[in-house]
Amino acid sequence: MKKSFDETIFEEANSWLKSNQKVILATVIQTWGSSPRQIGSRMIVNEKGDFSGSVSGGCVESNVIKECLELIKNNNPFKKIEFKVSNENAWDVGLSCGGEIIIYIEQINS
Repeated sequence: MKKSFDETIFEEANSWLKSNQKVILATVIQTWGSSPRQIGSRMIVNEKGDFSGSVSGGCVESNVIKECLELIKNNNPFKKIEFKVSNENAWDVGLSCGGEIIIYIEQINS
């Protein structure tokens, strides 16, 4: 039987945790308008910046990885990240299509 996408990324996260790496789970919790990924889409990021899965694409995803690394660096447990077309950096992170996306990032433990 083929593994689900979530099973695959959670196995990867578990592997990273077993090798004593810090891991962040990013989950799309809200979208509006044009959005490349649906609510519930997930991505994991480790302290080295390696990632698996997807919560958006392009510059938004790069920004999410950066936020995940900051969360680890500052040892914060979670954060909500909003990307809206009205944000001053909307064009920089790839929201010129008019969509909005909210992503919840959280540290996960073994």
